[in-house]
Amino acid sequence: MEHHKITVKGRVQGVSFRVYTKNKAQELDLNGIVKNMRDGSVYIEAEGPLSVLQTFEDWCHFGSPRSHVASVEVESGKLKGYGNFEIKY
Repeated sequence: MEHHKITVKGRVQGVSFRVYTKNKAQELDLNGIVKNMRDGSVYIEAEGPLSVLQTFEDWCHFGSPRSHVASVEVESGKLKGYGNFEIKY
């Protein structure tokens, strides 16, 4: 199990990016959180097997249908033991 902190920049707010992110994470059986940041980016913490996280991170480069992703930054972190994947407000 790995823990990744992911920051997605571009047109990623107001385009259902968080909802699509949650759905994709649940489809891949990942746990964690997703939330909008004040700077217009979306912040994600995701936990799961490395190969699945890489699939998820590849998806983050495209995101929701109306989003336009400019960059995806990934950083490893310590496991937090999330029990599910949820949207934080």
